[in-house]
Amino acid sequence: MPKVDVVNLNNEKVGEVELADAVFGAKVNEALLYEAVRHHQAGRRSGSAKTKTRHEVAGSGKKLWKQKGTGRARMGSIRSPLWRHGGTVHGPQPRDYSYRLPRKMLLGALRSALTGKLRDGELTVVEAFSFAEPKTKPVRAALDRLESKRKVLLVDLGENRNLELGARNLEGVTLRVTREVTVYDLLGHDRVLVSQAAAVKLSEALQ
Repeated sequence: MPKVDVVNLNNEKVGEVELADAVFGAKVNEALLYEAVRHHQAGRRSGSAKTKTRHEVAGSGKKLWKQKGTGRARMGSIRSPLWRHGGTVHGPQPRDYSYRLPRKMLLGALRSALTGKLRDGELTVVEAFSFAEPKTKPVRAALDRLESKRKVLLVDLGENRNLELGARNLEGVTLRVTREVTVYDLLGHDRVLVSQAAAVKLSEALQ
């Protein structure tokens, strides 16, 4: 089992925690990471693109001229796709882009992402996100001491009201509880700060 240093909010080492080798020391499967990110982004697509068919565009349904005798091509409606301002053929319609990805693949991708972050030195285990008041300033100061100045993902075990209110106005900072962490979140942030309780929970849940 890999031993990981545990630091406090002053970036001082206060101990070590043993994490499951199957979760934080797994093989990094890049193909699995790609599939997990693709699955997540597909689920976020609104799918609201819409074009009007000949039955939906504005215009009269009256036959423009008689069928025979004019010398012109026969034409039944001004709303035909052949005409300017007519309907669109085979255009996009509202749809759901989400699809199901097997649970084993999602869990495997999470293990790969956590292992990759730990291997690259981008994951830090924090003793606890304990703040006396729900203010932005102490949270920003703690992140600066932890050398987390760009996009940061904070992972805690449960609801932490002071942390939630203190971090929500910080640009590039995202807070997730353990059950909501996704591969997309992990790969989309430069640093990942995990509370000790959350790290242990992930280590147990993903084995």
